Amino acid sequence: MLKEIIISATESQNRIAIAEDRQLVDFFVEHPEKDRMVGNIYLGKVARVLPGIRAVFIDIGLKHDAFLHFSDIGDTVKDNLNFVDVDYVDETEEEGEVKVTKPNTESQTNDDDIPNENNTEIKSRIPRLKKGQEILVQIIKEPVKGKGVRVSTSFSIPGRFCVLIPYEGKIGISKKIVDFREKRRLKKLAREIIPSNCGLIIRTASKDQSEETLSADLNYLSKTWVQVQDEVKKNTPPYLVYKDLSTTISVIRDLFTEDVSNIFIDSKKLYKEIRTYVHTHQPEIVEKVNFYKSSIPIFEEFKIEEQIKGMMNRKVTLPSGGYLFIEHTEAMTVIDVNSGRYAAKKEQEQNSLKTDLEAAREIARQLRLRDIGGLLVVDFIDLEEDKNRKKIYDELKKEFKRDRAKIAMLPMTDFGIMQITRQRIRENIMQSTHELCHCCDGTGLMQKKSNIINEIDQWLKRYKNEGNRQSLRLIVHNSLGLKLRIGTFSTMKKLQLKYFIRIKLEEKNDVNPQSFRFINSKTEKEITNDYL
Repeated sequence: MLKEIIISATESQNRIAIAEDRQLVDFFVEHPEKDRMVGNIYLGKVARVLPGIRAVFIDIGLKHDAFLHFSDIGDTVKDNLNFVDVDYVDETEEEGEVKVTKPNTESQTNDDDIPNENNTEIKSRIPRLKKGQEILVQIIKEPVKGKGVRVSTSFSIPGRFCVLIPYEGKIGISKKIVDFREKRRLKKLAREIIPSNCGLIIRTASKDQSEETLSADLNYLSKTWVQVQDEVKKNTPPYLVYKDLSTTISVIRDLFTEDVSNIFIDSKKLYKEIRTYVHTHQPEIVEKVNFYKSSIPIFEEFKIEEQIKGMMNRKVTLPSGGYLFIEHTEAMTVIDVNSGRYAAKKEQEQNSLKTDLEAAREIARQLRLRDIGGLLVVDFIDLEEDKNRKKIYDELKKEFKRDRAKIAMLPMTDFGIMQITRQRIRENIMQSTHELCHCCDGTGLMQKKSNIINEIDQWLKRYKNEGNRQSLRLIVHNSLGLKLRIGTFSTMKKLQLKYFIRIKLEEKNDVNPQSFRFINSKTEKEITNDYL
């Protein structure tokens, strides 16, 4: 399989595509004005404590306070608080305090290398968090819509081959390293080089690497952690004490593995930056980093641009003629599977199974590609036989193994419904590349012009009922203006005669087609909201 990383850089954004046999499988967008925040470590201060929802809000200097849930407070919080010179106690919970009762069970590195091992119950003394208390936290989820970032008191500093876990004493090996001898070798190496009072995760890229290579990577991470500690001692909250790599470099760090054939970059500056990073951390594969020189846009040359445009569509076609409809709502993402054509009754079960299997593979790909997180509900084509429903479940489970995000799913119901949750760390690709339409507010629907004209009629009725007779100026979009003035006896004339008010119609292209504005002709004051 040919696996390539293609990077297109402009002044406004960097776009990173990962293709397998020229088919887009992962896509990232980096905006200069919107830095990647996951992995950043802040010295913060407790702003609010809400025992009712087992959560704390931390002031880290951003627009919204960071959200710290009790499930993201592990037993390492004691070391954390001691480090910032705050005592911990062992008393019962009181109002305005959160007592930690559950350790962190979520990875902070957004890396499928990390095994889930933190399921033990805390049996030592338990710290409490109070308003005004200083605390060190790491961002584990980007802000989504109106919500602030989510943070944890457990830290992870990822490198090319290792992930340093301060205050942890465990060693983990990537689940993708399946060779028993190699796992044993790496675990032995890890025990020899691990710093005191730290844990270590050995990443997939460590396979077949020498002790010197792993030690060099770990030394870099250890120095980084020492710098974090120095920054904490020198500064007061809120303060950013550690900033993780940019999206582009982090993709190279996490995804540029041995199975990647080549990287192509169309920016000389970014090419030099990536080549320097790879040369420092893994010089034996630096020759795979290539500068793209052609005058043809890089995404067009690699047939990526057309795939990106298709990725934004609600409708996704399947090989057998079926299709998916992907709809985003505030609470969840809904995916509807359709056969697309009639199937004879005697073949209906097999045709439905074939379409559902194709849909399962495409759904797994689309979730990765669009980075859709949260709750998902999939409406598959109904299947009568239990064994066929299980085939769909097994197919999805197999495809999800390729996904770096954590995924949980329930078996298909009798109605063909399957519920899936996928780890959400950042905005999905639609949210990061699109903004809400100012006309329809993201609904995709526009009011009929007759509805808006009815609103204008009702507005004039309220205006007249309050004894007003002064002439008005009505400002509307050109398309609505045409509807109001068309015909010999136009709607505009009818409204003026109905309410005995002189109205001057003004049509503008830069006005929202779904709105109207009334101006008092005498005072030149807008009075629209006064009579809505």
